[in-house]
Amino acid sequence: MKRRHFVQGGSLVLLLGLQQLARGASILAVRVWPAADYSRVTIESDTKISFTQNFVPNPPRLAVDVRGIELNPTLKELVAKVGPSDPTINGIRVGQFGPGVVRLVVDLKQPVAPQVFTLAPVAAYRHRLVFDLYPTAIQDPLETLIAERLKDAAPSPLGTPPVAAGSAASAAPASDPLGELMAQKGGKTSPASHPAPALAATSSTQNAALSIATSASSERATAQKGMRGSPGTSMRETPPAATDRLIIIALDPGHGGEDPGAIGPNGTREKDVVLRLAHRLRKRINQGSVNGNAMRAYLTRDADFFVPLHTRVDKARRVQADLFISLHADAFFTPNPQGASVFALSQGGASSAAARWMADKENKADLIGGLNVKAKDAQVTHALLDMSTTAQIKDSLQLGGAMLGEIKRVGKLHKPKVEQASFAVLKAPDIPSVLVEAAFISNPEEEAKLNSDAYLEQLADALMRGIDRYFSKNPPLARSRSI
Repeated sequence: MKRRHFVQGGSLVLLLGLQQLARGASILAVRVWPAADYSRVTIESDTKISFTQNFVPNPPRLAVDVRGIELNPTLKELVAKVGPSDPTINGIRVGQFGPGVVRLVVDLKQPVAPQVFTLAPVAAYRHRLVFDLYPTAIQDPLETLIAERLKDAAPSPLGTPPVAAGSAASAAPASDPLGELMAQKGGKTSPASHPAPALAATSSTQNAALSIATSASSERATAQKGMRGSPGTSMRETPPAATDRLIIIALDPGHGGEDPGAIGPNGTREKDVVLRLAHRLRKRINQGSVNGNAMRAYLTRDADFFVPLHTRVDKARRVQADLFISLHADAFFTPNPQGASVFALSQGGASSAAARWMADKENKADLIGGLNVKAKDAQVTHALLDMSTTAQIKDSLQLGGAMLGEIKRVGKLHKPKVEQASFAVLKAPDIPSVLVEAAFISNPEEEAKLNSDAYLEQLADALMRGIDRYFSKNPPLARSRSI
């Protein structure tokens, strides 16, 4: 009798198992994240997803067969999630290709290098199938910054009233040595005195801009080589009085895309707050100057999309940034902590247990946002993140101190001094880098402040004053450009 019940029970379990297998995976959500850098499509399931892919270059499209699922309304939502402004995806088609097989066809606007991979459950997410579509033709970011500067430096069209003295726009320097050099290379007069439109000047100097970008890299490497001969000395011991180039500040709004960052008690997402702050700070930087040389802000992300930590560092180095500022909003398990903090890199241990905890939390962003580990050059990344120098850290502490001194004028400080820990995003070896926690988003009062346009304006002003204070004592290195 017992044996019969056991056999019946085993048969029932087997039957339920077969039914479960027949049911297949359940699709929980679909998401599309468009951006100029790349567009991402995500399919989230309650079980691991099996797939095959095929890329067709002409016309460009990506076909992915997802196995073990049936077409359902959630999958059909992908069709409507692609907007006309998506720079990469023209549209998505879904259909039942066969029993237990759904085919997705992503029609593309331009050639891409696709990466299709799966992610294991992490944080609030279950199993994810990810399509990362990287355009094969990317404009050089440094060339873009130089072109924007030349456009701004061009004279106003006839009939446009002059900008009033003392206005924000008039903060740009009257002379632009970089623009003059580039214009001379193109056989033209300086953009400040030439009546032609700015776009024409940009077109005629593209090759010169690329030459500048190339030569600047070797010049910085030479300067760094000379500094490494005396360990422990600051990069700024013999500062020049002036430079002949753009001063570039890399702004890094933390998190983004599928990584929301910390979430406040009323639902405010860290990724949204820091992006709004970055846009405000960018405006101020683009209106500023250092020793008569124009400043330019470069954002590691200017929209809602995910950027891996090592890519944020790499982006700053590609534009040869003079400073790197990563923007975040702090959070804790309880609502009591409050105030802003500034962090710099530590080559050793963290300056406090809280700093170590914060670094560990921020360094997990790649796990949440989703990184194709197979496509990542682990050796190169590891080498980059281990090249940090004492000089970089010393300059970073000075930058952080200048910012703290200004932040305390508009809000509370969580710690009165710059903290240190091993933040992955601060490990550019040749760029003074800090991470700013604007406030505790987990504190209801500070969450409300972060949602206040007035407070974000005040905070952006404070950060800009901190940048100016730092450069007043640490002028950027001069570069002699051969063009």
